[in-house]
Amino acid sequence: ERGSSFHFTSTLQVQEKRPPRAASLQVAELNGVHALIVDDNFTNRQVLAAVLARWGMNPTAVAGAQAALDAIDAANRAGHPFRLMLLDGHMPGVDGFALVEQLRKDASPFEATVMMLTSAGHIGDAARCRALGISAYLMKPIRPHELLTAICKVLKTGGRTPDAPLITRHSLKEEKHRFSILLAEDNEVNRTLAVRLLEKRGYLVSVVRDGQSAIDALETGQFDLILMDIQMPGMDGLEATAAIRTKEKSTGGRIPIVAMTAHAIKGDQDKCIAAGMDGYVSKPIRPGELFSALESLLVSRTPVATADTLR
Repeated sequence: ERGSSFHFTSTLQVQEKRPPRAASLQVAELNGVHALIVDDNFTNRQVLAAVLARWGMNPTAVAGAQAALDAIDAANRAGHPFRLMLLDGHMPGVDGFALVEQLRKDASPFEATVMMLTSAGHIGDAARCRALGISAYLMKPIRPHELLTAICKVLKTGGRTPDAPLITRHSLKEEKHRFSILLAEDNEVNRTLAVRLLEKRGYLVSVVRDGQSAIDALETGQFDLILMDIQMPGMDGLEATAAIRTKEKSTGGRIPIVAMTAHAIKGDQDKCIAAGMDGYVSKPIRPGELFSALESLLVSRTPVATADTLR
């Protein structure tokens, strides 16, 4: 028999924003991180090692628990202990949970952040992860962008804390619907306060320390809004905003930019608006003023995707 043929016509609009490049802003933070991969499946080990190496990490891949213990001991003696361990949950002999239990009981402290990867979840696995201080529990197969997001998240928090939620594929998907803020601020105290306020409010926050880094961040990632300090070393906030607005004339789109300044005077506000900024908050930061400025600009926007498949 001959099949049927179908055709259709679709009218599509030109995309205003360029898709983000494959490299994420977060990848730079992984450069040189020593990671241990423990998986009895040869193909899984090779794939994970290649992905981590592509992100600039230093992976070591082993096939089982004893080889993992030997690798950890060798790394400690060499002075470059593993900062991260990607561990298969179900291996013959000593499985992933039993290996973590042994590491936690050993006399020498095991400080690496542990992520459990498994092809078959079982009832009670999440509770065991929490009890053993495992930071993430992800089902195989794992997409590169999910793995990247999870790794950056667990390393940013420095591993498990008693009140930290277990990272799962479900929690990563939920984060895709949160607004992403790029914070440009060179002062450590102001930066820490702003990040704390924004994350507590539910925003995803990426941090840079000067105007040029903010411009570079827009080349490698997508954000819903920029919170820009005015006075920064090198390229300041006004110069960075002007450069961003100039580039948008050729690329299309317009990202909201909110200024932060320690000088709450009329002249500075006028300069911010003239440079192309959309809002203005003064320091010290007042939460009510900050959220009012941000949310008035975000109310009509749809959150961008915060992680993209790496090629």
